Amino acid sequence: MEHDGVTERLLNRTVLITGATGFIAKLLVEKILRLQPRVKRLYLLVRAGDQVSAEKRVESEILQLQIFESLQEKYETNFSSWFWAKVSPVVGDVSLKNLGIGNADLAEDMVKETNIIIHMAATVNFRERYDTALAINTMGVKHVIEFASRCAKLELVLLASTAIVNLDKAGIMLEKPLHQYRSNDGRLDLDISEETAFAEAKLKELVCSNASEDTIRRTMKKIGTQRALKFGWPNAYVFTKAMGEMLAYEHRSRLPIVIIRPTATISTWKEPFPGWIEGVNSTIDTWVTNCGKGHMKFLVGDVATAIDIVPADIVVNAMLCIVSCHPQGPSDMIYHIGSSMRNPLKISELIHLICRYFSEKPYINAEGDLVKVKQPNVQSAMSSFYELMDIHYKVPLQNMLRSGLSTAIDHDRYNQLKREYNVTVAVAEAYWPVTLFKGRFDDSNMQRLIAMMNERDRELIPCDAKFINWEKYLMETHIPGVMDYESREAARARL
Repeated sequence: MEHDGVTERLLNRTVLITGATGFIAKLLVEKILRLQPRVKRLYLLVRAGDQVSAEKRVESEILQLQIFESLQEKYETNFSSWFWAKVSPVVGDVSLKNLGIGNADLAEDMVKETNIIIHMAATVNFRERYDTALAINTMGVKHVIEFASRCAKLELVLLASTAIVNLDKAGIMLEKPLHQYRSNDGRLDLDISEETAFAEAKLKELVCSNASEDTIRRTMKKIGTQRALKFGWPNAYVFTKAMGEMLAYEHRSRLPIVIIRPTATISTWKEPFPGWIEGVNSTIDTWVTNCGKGHMKFLVGDVATAIDIVPADIVVNAMLCIVSCHPQGPSDMIYHIGSSMRNPLKISELIHLICRYFSEKPYINAEGDLVKVKQPNVQSAMSSFYELMDIHYKVPLQNMLRSGLSTAIDHDRYNQLKREYNVTVAVAEAYWPVTLFKGRFDDSNMQRLIAMMNERDRELIPCDAKFINWEKYLMETHIPGVMDYESREAARARL
């Protein structure tokens, strides 16, 4: 059964978007405004000290971005006034009750008007402080649900999660919800309220012992990793996102809640133009930048398995497909959006393309030298990786110290080798759960929605990864986009 189009679905609707200054959220704001200029209002929840600061953040971090050029050309001198007539920045914080909205009149207006809530606020740091990750990724969901429960015209709550809440398993990862009181392997009891109390108690203990801010930060990060591993998740980010999903699942019968789980999100494939990216956060972006610069000669990964990546504009389009087509009433609530089922890219193919790109277009370092890139040594286990780190880095570094660093050249060589070692180990330890993962993410629910779209929407919001030519996209769009971003950041740092 075909549904009304996405433009009709957004007509005269009021949408609340949390985490509005994030990478995907910015693209979502642009796409909604481009698709449906007659959307009634976009409330953008942003952290700021006051309303003026919130408006300045939206202006500098959203409105002035290159991704809005097509809209600027369309509306010309009227663009700014048109934008502000549609977009309302809201000072808030999802870690607080009532979303931290201090303006009671505004909060009441939002409760009366809001039709659709898209919750994207998150901390994506794999080694975030446990208290911080819990407050934003877990309790943030709770506070969004409480706010949604008061919305008189609510039609949908779309929560952005991550596919890697299922990362430690093998085989086909189904679009199934997570249940509270269960660890990832089902062996331990998991109570979210107890985890919150545990984190609060540990923080209070540190403060009462007069621990320094640095000690508190390092200890809470360590606790986050320990708690995640205890309950079967690889890091604090994934663990707290999983607990957020559990809270959402408990309210599925009384609220129209759905969850989208993107895999690793990378630069735009087509819209609003190819290759737009903000930040180097995914596994493959980190591989690209460090391999290209010659900083990483050793990788950890299963070369025979697929690495699941998805361009950012496909994620945005999938969100709009869900907004448009998700059926009313009891139904599936989890949607995976990725590529490993429909258009898998093997890690061996990815590494080959990275090396080929930099052999054809070598990176030029700060000294003006071309960096020669060789095929990296890829290890299929962390144990063998650590053995190689000892042989190629730790032992030579120890020998250099024993021999004495008597000249500036000796110091430079030592620092370069140590930097290369630190980068290589840090990347391997952060991403091995992804690069050694032997599963694929089923997207049957997402495919059913795609089948419901009319022909016009399939053109307006394409969200099927099977049409991506990985070689063309990576070589001509993504890798150049990542390196352009790196160059801009390096130039900005030198100012």
